[in-house]
Amino acid sequence: MDLFTCGGNPLIPVLPSIRNLFGVPRTPEEGEDEGDIPNPTLLWSHKLRGFRDGFAPGYDRYRNPLDTDLGQFVLGKLDFDLKEEILSTKTAFQNVDVYDVLNPGAKSMDSYHKSLLNDGSYESTHPEQFGPDRILFLDGVIQSTLYGDAPYHESIVHPAMITHPNPRRVAIIGGGEGATLREVLKHNTVEKAVMIEIDEGVVDLSKEHLPQWQDCSNIAHHEKCDEWCFDDARVDARFEDAMAYFIDNFSDDVDHEEAAYDIIIMDALDPNDDIEFAVELYTSDTYIRSLYNALTSDGILVVQVGEVPFSSSPADETGRFANRSVMQKELERAGFQSLHVYEEGHSGFMGPWSTLVAFRDIQTRENWYRSGAEIELQLQKRILQTNSGDSSLRYFDGATMSSYQLPPSAFEVIHCRQNGMPRDCDNSVWTSKTVANETSIGDAYNPVTERHNREALHSREYARDNSYDWKEVLLY
Repeated sequence: MDLFTCGGNPLIPVLPSIRNLFGVPRTPEEGEDEGDIPNPTLLWSHKLRGFRDGFAPGYDRYRNPLDTDLGQFVLGKLDFDLKEEILSTKTAFQNVDVYDVLNPGAKSMDSYHKSLLNDGSYESTHPEQFGPDRILFLDGVIQSTLYGDAPYHESIVHPAMITHPNPRRVAIIGGGEGATLREVLKHNTVEKAVMIEIDEGVVDLSKEHLPQWQDCSNIAHHEKCDEWCFDDARVDARFEDAMAYFIDNFSDDVDHEEAAYDIIIMDALDPNDDIEFAVELYTSDTYIRSLYNALTSDGILVVQVGEVPFSSSPADETGRFANRSVMQKELERAGFQSLHVYEEGHSGFMGPWSTLVAFRDIQTRENWYRSGAEIELQLQKRILQTNSGDSSLRYFDGATMSSYQLPPSAFEVIHCRQNGMPRDCDNSVWTSKTVANETSIGDAYNPVTERHNREALHSREYARDNSYDWKEVLLY
């Protein structure tokens, strides 16, 4: 069936009617029980026709959810065995869509059906392994997925949290689905977690349709904790403009009456989102300076900085991720001593995702390079256990942290493609140890020296030789 409309009304809401009218089970054969006949499977795709971007005056594809991730990677695909709309609505600020999808390349429809039975099969006793993925879209852009929940949210929270010796006050910018907050609350050092999210509607909708993202029941037996993460006594949820909050309270020309934070996590819009607010988040010098002022002297800023580039990608400053390049320069200008980028490839997005950590001082950076065994020991001391005594982490561990300690090679490649190639990108500088030492200490962000020069500013050796003795702090 091919439905076409020339009007502005959406077609997707008619899908239930199509299913009811045309999803008629086949006639039972002789001797066949009608109840054993499965219901027909509805396979469908939705595509926008005609010319819009660049042709229709005033058209902005980023304002049309059907023309971004939602339309391109879910609605427009015909190869999902299951594709079901769970929610499609608008809050005061944005469009919110939630879809269940079952990709035949990763999940079997037969196994999914078996998981719904109570027949004692492996599938029915482990249904969580065979169900569809649930995907959250904001203004059509993928924000979070059920199967990528732990890899993404644990990777953006725990590397910085476990690097800091004693994170007591944590601020979260965005993260309305609640999963970033959930991960922060697993650290027994946390005394206050302030989440600044402009859209309270996303929090409410996520509670109803994405309950796992806000589920703290596995640590609820601990003091101050609660089954719903937002009811944790340590949580202060503020539904306001995060940029205005930091500028009003921590800019250079105001009295800083708010207490500083040990960790700030910016889990907000992507740097390549072509909307004004996203551009400001990554390029406003006043805002970035206020983030620096809002941190304690050994504080760490964490920012999700979008898709990892390909080795064939242009330099960030000349490509789609120019905002990411601007932010790196503004962070250094604000005073951050060391910047580091790492990637996580299992977040459930269309490609591996990158996170940037910015250290206010170089000493804290030493902890970033601890061995997997050292990280495991610290996690045992720090992370709240479940009722059964297990760790409440599902993905992050010492070995995972080890994979984050060096930046992806693609970031080194595009760093060397920027205008005025940095001297460290010239292989000839490595022919002399003296020259290598001269070129290794300088820029706060330099993936070349971080990947290749053991005596660089961006290395454990340098941090260790120029740091305080953290052993007593780690044993605290």
